[in-house]
Amino acid sequence: MGLTVSATSIDGLMRVDCDAHRDERGAFTRLFCADELAPFLDGRRIVQINQSLTRQVGAVRGLHFQHFPRSEMKLVRCIRGRVWDVVVDLRLGSPSFLRWHAEILSAENQRLLVIPEGCAHGFQVLEEDSEMLYLHTEFYCADAEGGVCHDDPALAIEWPLPARDLSARDRKHPLLTPDFLGLAP
Repeated sequence: MGLTVSATSIDGLMRVDCDAHRDERGAFTRLFCADELAPFLDGRRIVQINQSLTRQVGAVRGLHFQHFPRSEMKLVRCIRGRVWDVVVDLRLGSPSFLRWHAEILSAENQRLLVIPEGCAHGFQVLEEDSEMLYLHTEFYCADAEGGVCHDDPALAIEWPLPARDLSARDRKHPLLTPDFLGLAP
């Protein structure tokens, strides 16, 4: 029952597939293993774990990040339902700057994304009552929170459904300006 780690189109964004042990009783899956993920955590430790429930299909949460020096690596997975998970590279000088990558995360596929600092994260719900689990390497800090508009034309994210049920906070995220050079490390 190991974790299989794969690179994605965004530098440093990793997809982790978890092997499940299934029998007549159900299934057992290792959701996190510090030893197996140590090369990607690179000395970071998980300091906060959050869970979200999003009820409506089509609802969008994000795109969120925290500014330096409170930047955070996130490990995210869907523990109930199914979501279309999006990561946008906002890092200054990154080879994948302003590119986005999306994966279907579901309770069924048990996939985990390891999202590096300086990337914005969001998702769209594809099944009612979808729940997400987030492991963070930095504590939440309201003064450091940032966001990017989910439908920013500079990103041209191809959401699978019309976006709906955005929070007041997410509706206020700004568009990227032509002079945006990226987030400092």
